[in-house]
Amino acid sequence: MAELRPSVAPGPAAPPAPGPSAPPAFASLFPPGLHAIYGECRRLYPDQPNPLQVTAIVKYWLGGPDPLDYVSMYRNMGSPSANIPEHWHYISFGLSDLYGDSRVHEFTGTDGPSGFGFELTFRLKRETGESAPPTWPAELMQGLARYVFQSENTFCSGDHVSWHSPLDNSESRIQHMLLTEDPQMQPVQTPFGVVTFLQIVGVCTEELHSAQQWNGQGILELLRTVPVAGGPWLITDMRRGETIFEIDPHLQERVDKGIETDGSNLSGVSAKCAWDDLSRPPEDDEDSRSICVGTQPRRLSGKDTEQIRETLRRGLEINSKPVLPPINPQRQNGLTHDRPPSRKDSLESDSSTAIIPHELIRTRQLESVHLKFNQESGALIPLCLRGRLLHGRHFTYKSITGDMAITFVSTGVEGAFATEEHPYAAHGPWLQILLTEEFVEKMLEDLEELTSPEESPLCPRSTVPQEKEGGGSQPGSVRSSTSSPTPGRMEHDSVLSLALACSLALRQWELEELLRYPKAVRSYCAPAVC
Repeated sequence: MAELRPSVAPGPAAPPAPGPSAPPAFASLFPPGLHAIYGECRRLYPDQPNPLQVTAIVKYWLGGPDPLDYVSMYRNMGSPSANIPEHWHYISFGLSDLYGDSRVHEFTGTDGPSGFGFELTFRLKRETGESAPPTWPAELMQGLARYVFQSENTFCSGDHVSWHSPLDNSESRIQHMLLTEDPQMQPVQTPFGVVTFLQIVGVCTEELHSAQQWNGQGILELLRTVPVAGGPWLITDMRRGETIFEIDPHLQERVDKGIETDGSNLSGVSAKCAWDDLSRPPEDDEDSRSICVGTQPRRLSGKDTEQIRETLRRGLEINSKPVLPPINPQRQNGLTHDRPPSRKDSLESDSSTAIIPHELIRTRQLESVHLKFNQESGALIPLCLRGRLLHGRHFTYKSITGDMAITFVSTGVEGAFATEEHPYAAHGPWLQILLTEEFVEKMLEDLEELTSPEESPLCPRSTVPQEKEGGGSQPGSVRSSTSSPTPGRMEHDSVLSLALACSLALRQWELEELLRYPKAVRSYCAPAVC
């Protein structure tokens, strides 16, 4: 729960916000991290020393549900001459280290990030006659903060969040989010590390899909060129009823050209997904998905985690020869010095006692695998194939319900343990699937329905291998099964099942709609773990 009150309210929960000129005696009583961020707010809003705040009644470090201690709300007058409207500016406090005493974040030094290294901001267009800022953006920010704290996945500029609901619980078309650098807030050096400010930008479904198919930064740049859709400061207008492509149809051409030229820089998503080895019964004691130590299930090792994280990060780099980093037993667990090694990685096990030493895990070549995705994740398969693999890159699905990952790689990716000779390989719970360009093209033909999942019903499909002339087999052609088509659009909790089989020259796959999966809370997509 949270309450709204001026930041001058007495008591330890929300002390007055001193600026850089605050008396030293008073500043010494103020949490240093909080004081540093307030100093940046005072620089930007010198005439608003005591803004309204939404304050967590029971702080997160005391067992409360809200990770953000405060969300301050400022009135920004904009710049009429630059087509920047008046708006409300929301700034969070709590994703960074405010206190430095390890009550929330472990202190790791002043050179790296403070806490998660960022705070969230949001700019909401002020409605005519509105005298006080709406408080729903504060709860939206708390929701994103809960995701960060629970998963320890951090956000980066260009990331997108699939929300599937109007951000203000109205009938608005603004139902998803992109993230970018705040145009006015400057990075802050605190006694506990550096804090940057990531701004939430509300977008329509069509704009989200374009960001997925191409890249978030490209869509953000297009939004900046359309004043009613955000303008230079990317201000969210919940009353916007048209997408940027409806406002200016030429923008769709720019997106299509960008997709064709660049592909997608989305290299991975957190998703509802699972995989099974069809080569043998899953009850096999040596199954890579269920190796046990005593009664503890084996989970991703630190070095598996490191390699998947680097896979996600490297996906942002547009290289002519993408590389999956090699498994290096000499390297310390952790991606780079950007993140402290003590911080639990987003793909890391919750229990270190359940980890088998990395050198004892062997890479297994599989004959056939069965992949399962929820509908939203499955709808990204064409993006994975067309936007990533056909451009010589890779794409990773990381399960949000367990320590499992699926990485699709093309023949141009170096360092993968899946090869053309053994296209399906598993290293513990991490599965890699290598698909040739020819096979990708074939899959794209058969996955045509998934490019518009909300408009086209997905019918159960099956494959039948066809014999080549002179013997041997070629990938089967997909045809409708005898079951009747599924009426209407698929719900988001439906399951897509993708079976990939490799047997000598034969590769066959099938796409079908299965029974319901438990509905994903939300699918948070992050192209990189920073």
